[in-house]
Amino acid sequence: MTFSNFVDSVKRFLTHYLDMSQDREEEAASVEAIRAGVEFKGSTILILVFAIFIASLGLNTNSAAVIIGAMLISPLMGPIMGIGLGLGINDYELIKRSFRNLAVATLFSVITSTVYFWISPLNEARSELLARTSPTIYDVLIAFFGGLAGIVAMSSKQKGNVLPGVAIATALMPPLCTAGFGLATGNLYYFFGAFYLFFINSVFIAFATTLGVKLMKYSKKEFVNEERRKKVERIVYTILILTMAPSIYLTYNMVKQNFFEVAAARFVSQNFNYPDTQVLSKSAEIEHGKRIIRVSLVGAEVPQDSIAIAQARLPQYGLGGAVLEVRQGYGSNSMDMTTLSSTMFKDIYLHNQEQIARQQQVIDSLENMTSHYQQYDSLGIAVAPEIKVLFPHVTDIAISKTIFSGIDTDVRDTTTLAVVRYSRPFSASEQQQFREWLQARLGTNKVQLVLEP
Repeated sequence: MTFSNFVDSVKRFLTHYLDMSQDREEEAASVEAIRAGVEFKGSTILILVFAIFIASLGLNTNSAAVIIGAMLISPLMGPIMGIGLGLGINDYELIKRSFRNLAVATLFSVITSTVYFWISPLNEARSELLARTSPTIYDVLIAFFGGLAGIVAMSSKQKGNVLPGVAIATALMPPLCTAGFGLATGNLYYFFGAFYLFFINSVFIAFATTLGVKLMKYSKKEFVNEERRKKVERIVYTILILTMAPSIYLTYNMVKQNFFEVAAARFVSQNFNYPDTQVLSKSAEIEHGKRIIRVSLVGAEVPQDSIAIAQARLPQYGLGGAVLEVRQGYGSNSMDMTTLSSTMFKDIYLHNQEQIARQQQVIDSLENMTSHYQQYDSLGIAVAPEIKVLFPHVTDIAISKTIFSGIDTDVRDTTTLAVVRYSRPFSASEQQQFREWLQARLGTNKVQLVLEP
């Protein structure tokens, strides 16, 4: 097969599967459907208000399911796609009407969410809410491809569940609710960040709609002034660039932070492997343009020389110029206890409890042994009065426990040793009698006598 034949085959394949003419809706019907969704009055406004309340509740309780449900209810996509359609077919009356209705819908949404968060007892910014305060270039791409999917769905007979999916993916309502939260709590950072995300979504859904309309060659109005058309296009592209620029900057910072965190994690894992020291926490943050790596250690203290060697290796990980802060121990000056999670504390507590239990067992065993030997040390004093009566010629006695170890074997034999001093020698019968008495008195059948004059 020649190269040209291969190219023709690929073209036929793509034409067969990507041809939209098979299920293409009539242009007039698609345009009318988008026009019908532009208006915001009566029941549409009420539905929007109720959807805002639902989304605000979802953000307040950190429930993703509730937020998704609110996005499915929301009719905000209508005027945004109306702006895109108007730009694509040069219908400036439609553009103005769509802008007006979008502004009304936005105003109602922000006021509703502000009122809700103003009266809500829950004022904590949770993860679902915080996720709408820092838009990036990825939000631009989501809005753009979501808008393309939306216009393609509106142009086909089998629309399916594409539009609800676009509403969820582009997330138009949560940013407006977050903006209301920012106003209710006086946090302008949240307000502007969330409103910027809503603006991104609106602009790029509209732009994608315009692009789709142009690619599908929708009929344009003929009476439009050419100079006016060019002026509107310049305005549109200026808005697109100005909208995208901050998101690109935020994305650059996000990617830079991610690379920094990955490199820092690899640096810590490879340079803080000490047998008696554990890394409890690590963080990599950029503060006022300065990159800081914080490591908290517990266990045997790592010498400052070792830390200096580790810091000298930072450039090898692409971390040149970063500051390494190592905190060791549990003192208030050496470790920030808030960096330790409850799970870490629990592990440390359980480990210490096990060590204490083992040490207590050893202490108890040693105390028993000590008590046993102390008992033998006091036996001589205890039996002295009895010996004075029964064996008056005994002047001194020392009683202790001793162990005989075999020289040729590992056998050990425990024996009670009695060292006796006397004023006159023992006869054989007296020696036997004295041994038997000691055995009975001490409760043992092994007594070794050592007689000293």
